[in-house]
Amino acid sequence: MAKDIDWGSLGFGYIKTDKRYVSLYKDGKWDEGTLTDDDTVTLSECACVFQYAQTIFEGLKAYTTEDGRIVTFRPDLNADRMIESAKRTEMPPFPKDRFLDAVKQTVAGNRDWVPPFGSGATLYIRPFMFGYNPVIGVKPAEEYEFRMFTTPVGPYFKGGMKPITVRISDFDRAAPRGTGHIKAGLNYAMSLHAIVDAHEQGFAENIYLDPGTRTKIEETGGANIIFIDADGNMVTPKSDSILPSITRRSLMVVAEKYLGIKVTQREITLKEVAEGNFKECGLCGTAAVISPVGCINDHGKEIRFASGMDEMGPTLQKLYDTLTGIQMGRIEAPEGWIYEI
Repeated sequence: MAKDIDWGSLGFGYIKTDKRYVSLYKDGKWDEGTLTDDDTVTLSECACVFQYAQTIFEGLKAYTTEDGRIVTFRPDLNADRMIESAKRTEMPPFPKDRFLDAVKQTVAGNRDWVPPFGSGATLYIRPFMFGYNPVIGVKPAEEYEFRMFTTPVGPYFKGGMKPITVRISDFDRAAPRGTGHIKAGLNYAMSLHAIVDAHEQGFAENIYLDPGTRTKIEETGGANIIFIDADGNMVTPKSDSILPSITRRSLMVVAEKYLGIKVTQREITLKEVAEGNFKECGLCGTAAVISPVGCINDHGKEIRFASGMDEMGPTLQKLYDTLTGIQMGRIEAPEGWIYEI
């Protein structure tokens, strides 16, 4: 029976739900894994995750569709990305089929927490993995824990999607040949000071430039960036240190296959953005799908987009409506995109 929750008033925060999935890696193999009621983790003070930040994570959502099904969106890509993150941080990859089964078990075990269709709320799913045996010399752990929990979350934007103002950051998000392309906790720790400082200065987010030359647009602390040029084409930055956002990759397909919009992934300089070559800008990710950007502040110089500060630009709105329509079952999805629980 569905939980008695005011779904519309939910924020983006943690609420303990009934079940979570746990699997342990020991003696060179993963155990069978199980659902548990226990939401606590007990670790040695010398656990590798505490000493050397050996931890990775993912984020995806479960939705109730218009016809009442509970589905997730492209979880196979989350599994693939987590495998790449594990390899880069010397952790044993959690097998893809096991990951998908864990999603199915965890969402099914928390079925009563999946918000109803039309509420604007969703069930957020957080898979994560960490090294837990004691490690004092700098080296990878030998034992790992894979966990997956859920929490119901409200719409990312309360009262509509007003365009935000972001700034060009003086900090670097990732090193040129570092870990920017994987979803490691350490990347997000690196961004905390920058985002707190941005908020204190009145900005919603930081745009990070490429760490090598600091002339090219990369991404923000938690989202990829998309631009719409003067001809209505979608352009998105290309870089080896950008996280391969599942939302951004899906929007690229939606643009071409559903809306007939030309898509280009290439290096984008701050100079061409400042010169007004793009009429719309948005940040894209699991939480909000698309957050419209009305203004980029580059050390006091304002770069304003033609779409304005009142509402999402028309092309981004079409992209948003089409992708959320696919996720919610109103529009037919490409094969393999929707995974029914």
